[in-house]
Amino acid sequence: MKYMTVKGEKLSQLGLGTWNMGENAGRREEEIAAIRCGLASGVNVIDTAEMYGEGRAESLVGEAIKDLDRSQLFLISKFYPWHASPDDQKKSLAASLKRLGTDYLDLYLLHWKSDYPLAETVKGLQDLQAAGLIRHWGVSNFDTADMQELVDIAGEGAVFANEDLYNLDKRGVEYDLLPWQKQHGIAFIGYSPFNSGNGQSIPVKASLKQIADKRGVSVHQVMLAWTMRTGQVLTIPKASSVDHMRANLAAADLALTAGELAALDRDYLPPKSKQPLESI
Repeated sequence: MKYMTVKGEKLSQLGLGTWNMGENAGRREEEIAAIRCGLASGVNVIDTAEMYGEGRAESLVGEAIKDLDRSQLFLISKFYPWHASPDDQKKSLAASLKRLGTDYLDLYLLHWKSDYPLAETVKGLQDLQAAGLIRHWGVSNFDTADMQELVDIAGEGAVFANEDLYNLDKRGVEYDLLPWQKQHGIAFIGYSPFNSGNGQSIPVKASLKQIADKRGVSVHQVMLAWTMRTGQVLTIPKASSVDHMRANLAAADLALTAGELAALDRDYLPPKSKQPLESI
């Protein structure tokens, strides 16, 4: 398992995404087993949100971790933009903590930018942090200008992470956002590494198929390994079965060569100019 260190936190580069999990009672035990398999294999990051199944994903995670050492986990959840006021943040957090069966979050994120004044949202998050209810805070679906505004408000060193869409076919953040976050010491969490969240899967081009065939792995494992190639991105694929989780774990240990990365760059072009931020 590959790890990255952010502000003193040792985080597995492979995290556990939970979008659309906890919504099918017939798959509940299988989904819990998948989460526990990942955690038993060295993953320590779980990403969820109050939006996911209107809390059902959080409840699933709570059940999966109830007998585990909480101090060994890094739990992330997110709140709706319309819960961005300090009072609504407190209410959302209290509900999330109850569903997760814990008394604190390691990271709390504004799910996407709100019409509510950002400075007031930051104040609410800082108050939750001071109260010990969250250890770190950040945002999701913010672009470079949004992040600069956030740092101008909160100060350098205050923001822990920003979570955005990132995969082999959606590389726009590489042009300016990823370098900017590295410069400012802000973790980048990449969601939807297979681009499956919007039903439009990544096209399998020649280089991708050739690498997978040569390595004896799936194209999805190559896609996932690619997101972790620099050591800067914490990627959070969803795995609803133990078999899928094991495939993701194997991908975390797959190191692509310089030649393979160059071949992928020819088929999946890196950005040469600023791109609009994409999201799902």
